[in-house]
Amino acid sequence: MVLLELWQLLRRRISIGGRDRGDVPGWVLITLMTVGIVMALWVIAEPKLSSMLGSALNISGDPNSR
Repeated sequence: MVLLELWQLLRRRISIGGRDRGDVPGWVLITLMTVGIVMALWVIAEPKLSSMLGSALNISGDPNSR
């Protein structure tokens, strides 16, 4: 008896939840905004990151020179 009631409750929740398709335009907007923020930060940070990488490679030297 309890299992039957539980099964009916779960079936009702699944059928109600099945009609909900979610907020797809919201997820698209969040994704596009995230890409925009990352691109803006990359434009600002790219010169500094390139110089840091170049400095690190120059400090380490050529590993084959030994």
